[in-house]
Amino acid sequence: MLPGGVNSPVRAFKAVGGQPLFIAKGEGAYMTDVDGNRYVDYVLSWGPLILGHAHPRIVRALQEAVVNGTSYGAPCPQEVELAQLVTAMMPNIEMVRFVNSGTEATMS
Repeated sequence: MLPGGVNSPVRAFKAVGGQPLFIAKGEGAYMTDVDGNRYVDYVLSWGPLILGHAHPRIVRALQEAVVNGTSYGAPCPQEVELAQLVTAMMPNIEMVRFVNSGTEATMS
Protein backbone atom coordinates (compact mmCIF):
# COMPACT_ATOMS: atom_id res chain seq x y z
CA MET A 1 0.00 0.00 0.00
CA LEU A 2 2.86 2.41 0.85
CA PRO A 3 6.01 2.17 -1.33
CA GLY A 4 8.81 0.91 0.91
CA GLY A 5 6.27 0.80 3.75
CA VAL A 6 6.56 4.55 4.39
CA ASN A 7 5.15 7.89 3.20
CA SER A 8 8.54 9.35 2.18
CA PRO A 9 11.78 7.88 0.79
CA VAL A 10 13.71 9.55 3.63
CA ARG A 11 11.95 7.26 6.15
CA ALA A 12 12.53 4.00 4.25
CA PHE A 13 15.85 2.93 5.87
CA LYS A 14 16.58 1.01 2.64
CA ALA A 15 19.99 2.65 2.20
CA VAL A 16 21.13 1.49 5.65
CA GLY A 17 19.64 -2.01 5.48
CA GLY A 18 17.04 -1.61 8.21
CA GLN A 19 13.30 -1.62 8.60
CA PRO A 20 11.34 1.62 9.01
CA LEU A 21 10.21 2.53 12.51
CA PHE A 22 6.48 2.91 13.06
CA ILE A 23 5.89 5.37 15.87
CA ALA A 24 2.91 5.01 18.20
CA LYS A 25 3.41 8.14 20.32
CA GLY A 26 5.76 10.94 21.26
CA GLU A 27 6.27 12.69 24.57
CA GLY A 28 8.84 15.39 25.22
CA ALA A 29 12.11 14.45 23.51
CA TYR A 30 11.11 10.79 23.12
CA MET A 31 9.19 8.61 20.66
CA THR A 32 7.81 5.14 21.31
CA ASP A 33 7.38 2.71 18.44
CA VAL A 34 4.52 0.25 17.97
CA ASP A 35 6.64 -2.46 19.64
CA GLY A 36 7.11 -0.37 22.80
CA ASN A 37 10.75 0.64 22.16
CA ARG A 38 11.61 4.18 23.29
CA TYR A 39 13.94 6.47 21.32
CA VAL A 40 15.37 9.96 21.72
CA ASP A 41 13.88 11.93 18.84
CA TYR A 42 16.81 13.86 17.41
CA VAL A 43 14.77 14.74 14.29
CA LEU A 44 11.82 16.45 16.04
CA SER A 45 9.82 16.44 12.80
CA TRP A 46 12.65 18.24 10.96
CA GLY A 47 12.31 21.41 13.05
CA PRO A 48 8.76 22.30 14.11
CA LEU A 49 8.87 20.32 17.36
CA ILE A 50 11.51 22.38 19.16
CA LEU A 51 9.45 22.10 22.37
CA GLY A 52 9.17 18.32 21.99
CA HIS A 53 6.18 16.07 21.49
CA ALA A 54 2.86 16.82 23.21
CA HIS A 55 4.12 19.86 25.15
CA PRO A 56 1.24 20.72 27.54
CA ARG A 57 1.01 24.39 26.47
CA ILE A 58 0.96 23.45 22.79
CA VAL A 59 -1.69 20.77 23.39
CA ARG A 60 -3.84 23.28 25.32
CA ALA A 61 -3.51 25.92 22.60
CA LEU A 62 -4.46 23.39 19.92
CA GLN A 63 -7.49 22.23 21.91
CA GLU A 64 -8.66 25.84 22.25
CA ALA A 65 -8.08 26.64 18.58
CA VAL A 66 -9.58 23.54 16.98
CA VAL A 67 -13.10 24.26 18.25
CA ASN A 68 -13.18 27.17 15.76
CA GLY A 69 -12.17 24.99 12.79
CA THR A 70 -9.23 22.91 11.67
CA SER A 71 -8.06 24.34 8.34
CA TYR A 72 -9.61 27.22 6.46
CA GLY A 73 -7.63 27.48 3.25
CA ALA A 74 -8.10 31.24 3.60
CA PRO A 75 -6.49 34.00 5.69
CA CYS A 76 -7.53 34.22 9.33
CA PRO A 77 -6.81 36.55 12.30
CA GLN A 78 -4.45 34.00 13.89
CA GLU A 79 -2.22 34.16 10.81
CA VAL A 80 -1.91 37.93 11.19
CA GLU A 81 -1.26 37.56 14.93
CA LEU A 82 1.55 35.07 14.27
CA ALA A 83 3.10 37.34 11.63
CA GLN A 84 3.03 40.22 14.12
CA LEU A 85 4.78 38.04 16.74
CA VAL A 86 7.48 37.06 14.24
CA THR A 87 8.15 40.65 13.15
CA ALA A 88 8.14 41.86 16.78
CA MET A 89 10.88 39.34 17.61
CA MET A 90 12.86 40.11 14.45
CA PRO A 91 12.39 43.81 13.68
CA ASN A 92 14.42 43.67 10.43
CA ILE A 93 11.74 41.49 8.87
CA GLU A 94 9.24 43.65 7.01
CA MET A 95 6.83 40.98 5.76
CA VAL A 96 6.06 37.34 6.54
CA ARG A 97 4.69 34.64 4.26
CA PHE A 98 3.81 31.23 5.68
CA VAL A 99 4.44 28.30 3.34
CA ASN A 100 4.46 24.51 3.50
CA SER A 101 7.85 23.71 2.01
CA GLY A 102 11.17 25.05 0.86
CA THR A 103 9.91 24.79 -2.71
CA GLU A 104 6.98 27.08 -1.90
CA ALA A 105 9.30 29.49 -0.12
CA THR A 106 11.60 29.86 -3.13
CA MET A 107 8.63 30.26 -5.47
CA SER A 108 7.06 33.02 -3.38
